[in-house]
This record gives sequence, structure tokens and C-alpha cells, in this order.
Amino acid sequence: MTDDDAAPLARPASCTELFTAFTGLALQGFGGVLAVAQRVLCEDRRWLGKAEFLEMLALAQVLPGPNVCNLSLMVGDRWFGTRGAFAALAGMMAVPLLIVLAAIALYAQFASHPLVAGALRGMGAVAAGMIVGTAFKLAGPLRASPLGLPLLALLGGACFAAIALLRWPLVWVLLGLGLLACGLAWRRLAPSPEGGA
Repeated sequence: MTDDDAAPLARPASCTELFTAFTGLALQGFGGVLAVAQRVLCEDRRWLGKAEFLEMLALAQVLPGPNVCNLSLMVGDRWFGTRGAFAALAGMMAVPLLIVLAAIALYAQFASHPLVAGALRGMGAVAAGMIVGTAFKLAGPLRASPLGLPLLALLGGACFAAIALLRWPLVWVLLGLGLLACGLAWRRLAPSPEGGA
């Protein structure tokens, strides 16, 4: 646990606050909401500690659907149950949906323009940089993992190699390496037979 996680956490005042916070989060995240989500939820709002954020994010990534939408459902449910989950998800989706519909209409008109194509490539590079920056920022809480940093690095490298280099399907890589990581963590956390009974 880091010093940052030791400070008391705040609580959203209402489902309306959840909705507005996730709307603001969604509107900041052009090209990648994940980096913004960590900053807003852990640092600005203090609704989650970094270790809690990592745990929720890990679960959100193995569930079907967009990671940040899954995360918004979990955060909303934590504070206000089903109402909170729907309020947070609506905040993530409502205004961005209107923006995407408008962008689609504009893109249909200007897709072949070289300036538009270059801008989209540039935004892709920025989004990738945001994800890498978030990974470095969240590496601290991983030190407390029962697997240890060398094994975590090995699993992360294997995941990168399988998806980026070997082009294996994400679902199979998540199932294989995810189940392996869960099994290793469970084995390390299980009480030893000598000390258990």
C-alpha cells in the first residue's frame, strides 16, 4: 500500500455526481479514457485508491465490453448499487454518443482529405502514449502483488509477445495467461499445509 492509498477516500454525494464525473471523464478522454480515469478516480476525486483501481481495471479488462464502461459500472455499483452503476455508465456514454454521431457525419464528408487522415494518425500516437504513461504510473502498486515483479514482468512480456508479435487472439491470450496468473497467485496466497491446521 502506498502513502497515496493510505489517505481516506472520498464518497460521491449522489448518482448525479457520478453521472457528471463520468461525463467529464469521458469528454477528457479523446483517444484513451483509461489514463484520465485513473487520474480522475484516484487523484482528483479520491473515490478509489490506486491498488483498488488496478484490481477493478484487471476485472474490467477480462470482462466482455469496453474496459472503461465496465469500470464505470463497478465504481457506480460500489457507491449506489444498480442506480449508481447505470448513472456512471450513462455519464460515460450519453454525451460521447452525440459527439460520435456528429463526428461520423463530418467524417463522411471529409474522410479523404489528407489533413484529416494525418490528424487521426497523430491522435492514435497520443492515445498510445497515454496508455504507456498510465502503465508506468500504476506500476507502483504492483510491487505488493503476491507474484512479485519478475514474474509479473514475465507475464506482461508474454502477453505483449503473444498479442503484438504472434498476433494471437486477445481472448485466448487473456484466458491462457490470465488463468495461469490467477493460479500462480492462488498458489502463493494459499496457506501452507504445515501452518494451516
